[in-house]
Amino acid sequence: MPEPTRPLRQLGFLTIGLFDPADPAPGHQSTLQIIELGERLGFDSAWLRHRHLQFGISSPVAVMAAASQRTSRIHLGTAVTPLGWENPLRLAEDLATVDLLAGGRIHPGLSVGEPMHYDTVKHELNPDSAELEDFSYARVERFARLVAGEKVRDFSGRQGVTEEFSNRVEPHSPGLRDRLWYGAGSKKSAVWAGANGFNLLSSSVVFPETGQEPDFALVQQSQIRAYREAAAASEAHGPARVSQGLVVIPTDSASPGQREKYQRYVDERTPRTRAPQGPKGMLFAPDLIGTSEELAEQLYAHAGFQEVDEVAFALPFSFDHEDYVQILTDIAGKLGPALGWTPAEAGEAPKVSAT
Repeated sequence: MPEPTRPLRQLGFLTIGLFDPADPAPGHQSTLQIIELGERLGFDSAWLRHRHLQFGISSPVAVMAAASQRTSRIHLGTAVTPLGWENPLRLAEDLATVDLLAGGRIHPGLSVGEPMHYDTVKHELNPDSAELEDFSYARVERFARLVAGEKVRDFSGRQGVTEEFSNRVEPHSPGLRDRLWYGAGSKKSAVWAGANGFNLLSSSVVFPETGQEPDFALVQQSQIRAYREAAAASEAHGPARVSQGLVVIPTDSASPGQREKYQRYVDERTPRTRAPQGPKGMLFAPDLIGTSEELAEQLYAHAGFQEVDEVAFALPFSFDHEDYVQILTDIAGKLGPALGWTPAEAGEAPKVSAT
């Protein structure tokens, strides 16, 4: 087996939190139970996908608030929250509140751009300003300033007998600005994130540059390197953290039925990884499946993985609760250690990456 270039310091997982639309409560409870299991297994972080008008988590802030009261150590993030759906000021208030409740464990992952299928929902989302909304990087820059505690208005102070007003977003959670992540799939976005003081989430989807070889791992590697170069040149940046998110399915303790289901899932999704997709040439990463020893070998050979010491492996869509238990147990007990990772212990804070 090839030797890793560095030990894996941070091991997390990403879940979509699916539910039955006719009975959504059990699905949300399952997500909370999976996060609790992740903490017991020693994972450093748990990340929530963000879905609107679908049967996945539409309010990760609420789910993180609930999870923060059931856990004490594991960090909680979103991967990612599309800011086109949000009012940046209100979201800054909500996330700061949850971060304080969680003891500084929240990691908001963000993206910008026009919401998916915007034409079908803009009449409800922005009925009076649909054509005026700015979905550019300026939206996330505004959010970051608000989270950082920069001045919102000139007005502040006491009014009347008891009303006290602030000129910044309240509550303010020190340190939250340093835990903002940007989900980038292109070199342009990766460079922007590095230049503007965001950590980088790199997932299983990338967009190659014009003329660039359509090799997912090499494209991801080039984007991570461009991000780090931009971060190093930026006065706005502290440590430049990068987390990679691939679908990784260990089968060490899986039953024969689970192995069959997992392989079927991978086989159905593999054809889309064989060629660029759509007008922008989008590249999907192949899902990785096998024993932890086999997966470690594949990851060590992956050009994108070679650039990071943090990961948030994505749990597959549409699996059952017991499948996620098996997958997380094998990741924490077998794959993680094979990648040089050490599980966190009860009461121990997650390790902070130095790169």
